[in-house]
Amino acid sequence: MLLTALFIGGFTLWYTNGLVEIIKQDEHRKMEIWAEAIRVLTVSDGSESAPMMNLINKVIAENRTIPVILIDHAGQVLSYNNLDAGRENDVQYLMKELEAMKHHGDHIFIDLGEGEIQYLYYRDSVLLQQLKWFPMVQMLVVAVFIIVAYMVFSGTRKAEQDQVWVGMAKETAHQLGTPTSSLLAWVDLLKMKQVEPDLVGEMAKDVERLRIITDRFSKIGTQGDMQMLVLSQTIGATLDYLKKRTSSQVHFHLNEGDACYQAFINPVLFEWVIENLCKNALDAMGGKGDITISLSDHKQFVCIDVKDTGKGIPRHRFKTVFQPGYTTKKRGWGLGLTLVKRIVEQYHKGKIFVASSQPGEGSTFRILLRKG
Repeated sequence: MLLTALFIGGFTLWYTNGLVEIIKQDEHRKMEIWAEAIRVLTVSDGSESAPMMNLINKVIAENRTIPVILIDHAGQVLSYNNLDAGRENDVQYLMKELEAMKHHGDHIFIDLGEGEIQYLYYRDSVLLQQLKWFPMVQMLVVAVFIIVAYMVFSGTRKAEQDQVWVGMAKETAHQLGTPTSSLLAWVDLLKMKQVEPDLVGEMAKDVERLRIITDRFSKIGTQGDMQMLVLSQTIGATLDYLKKRTSSQVHFHLNEGDACYQAFINPVLFEWVIENLCKNALDAMGGKGDITISLSDHKQFVCIDVKDTGKGIPRHRFKTVFQPGYTTKKRGWGLGLTLVKRIVEQYHKGKIFVASSQPGEGSTFRILLRKG
């Protein structure tokens, strides 16, 4: 579509420029005839026949489109035609038009004999000026058409992608729902059988986590329950869960800042965001290092920085990491950060991006949420 539009625009520009040049030459010939008529009329001694004089006057009167100014050798305006009808008696206006014609128009030298000369200055007719702009207007219309078509196409494609995401999430939640319910029942049965409490307790936590994951998938595609919550509490709960299930060589830090930052969030989905970012950091660090989450004020936003000491991200990959399918793991799907971006930007109306990263020094992902 773009190539077609460029071809149409280029062809129109070439064709119109050809027409402009033809009309320009035609107007120049008309001005030469007009100048000759002025010369004959000026030097006439009355011996010409009446039909000849009528023809000369008709030639002069027939110029109804090309702006002209006739001056003598001293620069005094002798006559003019096709200028602004309401300002023709304005001397300053005439001088301004004359200067414009000298710089941007053309002129014809009229030799009246005996050392007397006149100059005929003229510029392009209104029709010719409009014709010069026509390709630009047409290309602008084509550009607007392309932009509108692209926006419609992008909107349709995005809507289809959303439907695929929602459908996949709902189906995943449905498939996980039944076995999760069965596992919860088995945990209750083990408690009744008085199996080792610590073992059953940890199992219950993992099954509950599985239920939460199922709930997360079920909330994709819905507006969800947005609540005004203290961010440090929600983030802290997620870090507490991760600490128990990661290596002792991984150290989590939460810098809450000086203020008690609050925002409207869906706690289930926002915990998923923090968990995905931390797991992404764990993979980048190879199971050891530091993960630091810092809260700070950023104008009308609350800023949440998730920093790790992993292998880092090349600068040219800062945006690519959020695209579906991007992963550095052999068995990864490359959907974690894509889900994170969708949850932050579509459900929480916030922003997420790679704030900084250096290969071998770690990365910092930044989330911006509107203050509550």
